[in-house]
Amino acid sequence: MDLYQRRLSHIGADGQELATHGSADFPLACYGCVLTDSALPWHWHDELEVNVVLEGTVSFAVGSERYDLRTGEGVFVNSGVLHSAQNAGDGPCRVHSFVFHPRLVGGDPGSVFWQDYLSPLLAARSMEGVALRPDMSWQREALESFQRADTAIREEPPGYPFLVRERVSWLMYLVSAHQLTQPQPSEKAQRDAQRVKIMLRYIQAHYADSITVEQIARSASLSASECLRCFHATIGTAPIQYVKQLRVQQAAVLLATTDRKIADIGAQCGFQETSYFSRAFRSLQGCTPSEYRRRLG
Repeated sequence: MDLYQRRLSHIGADGQELATHGSADFPLACYGCVLTDSALPWHWHDELEVNVVLEGTVSFAVGSERYDLRTGEGVFVNSGVLHSAQNAGDGPCRVHSFVFHPRLVGGDPGSVFWQDYLSPLLAARSMEGVALRPDMSWQREALESFQRADTAIREEPPGYPFLVRERVSWLMYLVSAHQLTQPQPSEKAQRDAQRVKIMLRYIQAHYADSITVEQIARSASLSASECLRCFHATIGTAPIQYVKQLRVQQAAVLLATTDRKIADIGAQCGFQETSYFSRAFRSLQGCTPSEYRRRLG
């Protein structure tokens, strides 16, 4: 069971990550991600997620919260919560992630594990995510549980799936026991998040077209000014900047996985002028499309 994979997110129409994480018999996937000048795009999924920084400094955005994390620190992300990550330093940046279905630790929905621990956590809109830092005892214990699960996955001792489930289960107990008393986010913040998911759906379907803020706003029955406010409040950027980021991210995938001409890739991703495509790509990836392809070669 090879759970180590290179994570290449496939984001669906409403920002939901469509990748299958793990398998039906062991619903946990383990990813290593190298962040350069680009970001892991805003997305969400039904699974729970834990990230630990192996090298560098990472800025994680989880819902409306921002966490700047250094080597050895981590973050938990609850089910259904919009999140993203980007390199916040000047040097190399590596992140290790577990993405797993709640049933890995909760079992049957009628179990005591699900009813007393998982269900309250999943339902707690106050609990979008939490930073895990070693200077707090319970968070240090959670990080140690992550490390022990990671070691079991890599070394595969006899019965290691039991060890992984045990350590991830304890990590989730620590999170649920210490975070369910957090204040509930405002109805406005929750409403903004749902609106942004609707607008992300529209952008995903139309990013290759020439789209405007007004069109994005109308997809969620909002004014342009309210659209701008929602984007800034929820994901900290303007909608057109998000469109640009998505176009570049999609172009990077095509550059890495096809031998199509660069101009054709740019046009397919919404850049009608090759020169603008090159400038936009460089501004986000730190190199031109042709340089990016050569580096991969």
